[in-house]
Amino acid sequence: MVLEVNDIVTFYGQSLVLDGVSLEVDKGEVVALLGRNGAGKTTTLRSVMGLTPPRSGSIKLLGIEIVGKVPFQVAALGIGYAPDDRRIFPDLTTEENLLLAGHLSKRKNGDWSVERVYNLFPVLRDVRTRKGGFLSGGEQKMLALGRALMTNPALALIDEPSEGLAPLMVAALAKAIREIRDTGVTVFLADQNVRFCRKTADRGYIIEKGTIQYQDAMKNILENEEIVKKYLVV
Repeated sequence: MVLEVNDIVTFYGQSLVLDGVSLEVDKGEVVALLGRNGAGKTTTLRSVMGLTPPRSGSIKLLGIEIVGKVPFQVAALGIGYAPDDRRIFPDLTTEENLLLAGHLSKRKNGDWSVERVYNLFPVLRDVRTRKGGFLSGGEQKMLALGRALMTNPALALIDEPSEGLAPLMVAALAKAIREIRDTGVTVFLADQNVRFCRKTADRGYIIEKGTIQYQDAMKNILENEEIVKKYLVV
């Protein structure tokens, strides 16, 4: 098992956000965490990454307990994180953003390179000399994911990849995520777009009010009108 989350409880200040979240992501899977805005998707990923540490519970990466580790230690153990707000460096070019991630990574034994990221996202090759602050929203999403891959992760965490993007860009990201899985990188993504997740994910968990409410194969989730209406329709 690549990721095992067991009964985590996470707060923002005094506000309870995650109340006993448990889930698993196996090697070679793409697993989606679905839910409406405010359901706890981003907090779950931030808890895994050590950015919003849980107050209790267990999170294991490749069998190693990572609760209590700070984000750079989590990254060094094999998690690449593409946050929903991208967090790219606006004054560095596309290529400089990628090179910096590869230079700083402690995981040097993988196959990801700038050229391989460009092959995955050809649009980034076209804007390789453009500063990050002048990229479109879709280009920034791709750069954030490419930067995460430059760390040669065992697990890629991707937060809201389809949010706010045009349909053609969403389709390109869905194709790229499938290709990333085929390279051997396990993927755990959070998104509220159930049809996007159907194109990318093998299984899905649905979170509501900080608790996992349902889990199934993505195909079955999409076909379950009652579940979709209850937990996912806005």
